[in-house]
Amino acid sequence: MELVQASGAATLPLNEIICGDCIEVMRALPEASVDLIFADPPYNLQLKSELHRPDNSRVDAVDDDWDRFASFEDYDRFTRDWLSAARRILKPNGAIWVIGSYHNIFRVGATLQSLGFWILNDVIWRKSNPMPNFRGKRLTNAHETLIWASREEGAKYTFNYEALKALNDGVQMRSDWVLPICTGHERLKGEDGSKAHPTQKPQALLHRVLVATTNPGDVVLDPFFGTGTTGAVAKMLGRDFIGIERDEGYVKLARRRIADVRRLDRAVLEVSSSRRAEPRVPFGQLVERGLLRPGEVLVSVSGKTAKVRADGTLVAQDVKGSIHQVGAALEGAPSCNGWTYWHFRRDGQAVPIDVLRQQIRAEMN
Repeated sequence: MELVQASGAATLPLNEIICGDCIEVMRALPEASVDLIFADPPYNLQLKSELHRPDNSRVDAVDDDWDRFASFEDYDRFTRDWLSAARRILKPNGAIWVIGSYHNIFRVGATLQSLGFWILNDVIWRKSNPMPNFRGKRLTNAHETLIWASREEGAKYTFNYEALKALNDGVQMRSDWVLPICTGHERLKGEDGSKAHPTQKPQALLHRVLVATTNPGDVVLDPFFGTGTTGAVAKMLGRDFIGIERDEGYVKLARRRIADVRRLDRAVLEVSSSRRAEPRVPFGQLVERGLLRPGEVLVSVSGKTAKVRADGTLVAQDVKGSIHQVGAALEGAPSCNGWTYWHFRRDGQAVPIDVLRQQIRAEMN
């Protein structure tokens, strides 16, 4: 077990699965010590009888004791208790993901808001291969809902927008995700060949969540760890995890599973970042560094020209100001990105001044 010093004298059991009640365990962890929580709580399915297919074979549904609650009031108390414990251990810039079905997600969402969490998005996981509705009395349940929330309104949180866009073939990621349920080689089996866990989540789902809302080295906690999908993906992606699971059988399976996971090399863990996150470089710094000289003429694609001044401003005709202000004035536009608008000449070629900015950024990094 890897113990890391957190606030005060308490320590974090990093990359460990703790067998116990999630509420008690979270209450014992240091306050404000976790970057992200991914929670797949009991759905409280309220099954009254067994499900059967048209051929009368039994459906392997969720009928475990951990999903049974005496009433909605009992479930709401349980939800409030574990979410309160979770909020206490989240860092101020931390966030939480909770996944559920129509049986519980609306009750969970209301409790999240009443405790002070701030909902950022709800995400629909549309299953490309859902289990059919065997009774034929309702629509096929082909999706689950995830709620992503920050610790409180106005809090900062991690969101790797450009990385998600890259995952989605260069298109902005939407809030409906089409992914298959866990099947095939990924599905863990018991000694009798049956599913080891009835609601094992696919690694693709956790991969997307962790790439989107954590960074390498972050601490990810899963209070309903099950067979360890969160821990397996976190380890692979260079994140630290803490798993809490009260079923000893699931804990044993998860430990064996995660032991076989190889952490990816640091070089491949870096993801695309937003330009807004890059170091700010004033245009005047290009002049100070001698990359552009006072009096040098810049030219736009449309043929407009301006001279560089010693203080990092431009002058063109009767217009003076920043690279953005002068570009906008010459084009009669409300705004202008001067870094892509203006070019300098080298060896007879027009080169965007942004090339010089990127050169300085590379040195800074």
